[in-house]
Amino acid sequence: MIRQLAVYAMFLLVLLLSACSNEAQIKAWNMIDDGGLIVDVRTPGEYRSGHLPGAKLIPVGTISAKLAEFGDDKNRPIVVYCKSGSRSGRAESILKSAGFTNVFNGGGYSSLMSVKRKLDSGEIKQEVKS
Repeated sequence: MIRQLAVYAMFLLVLLLSACSNEAQIKAWNMIDDGGLIVDVRTPGEYRSGHLPGAKLIPVGTISAKLAEFGDDKNRPIVVYCKSGSRSGRAESILKSAGFTNVFNGGGYSSLMSVKRKLDSGEIKQEVKS
């Protein structure tokens, strides 16, 4: 009985963590669907191996030198992503330090694509807004 409860509790925990991890990607897709700029901050090789439709490649190490490519509107929605969320976190910080106010770390490419497939199939709902 205790073992069954422990397995059930672990299942619920995994389910809860999975739902929470989707929230960032859902927010990213909301911003993208609302016309946000999509920026892939990975390497050119990673970009060539697959990227989000409409994504602009600006590797994280070049962002400071390419701020003009983000435009003059400092309030424009910008979604940055990489492989895992680490480099896009750095990109988010650089852009916010440069005065961009509506920058969001979309996390990793694979996670974004996985959530997009689930949204498109109706497996999950696109409810997170803000």
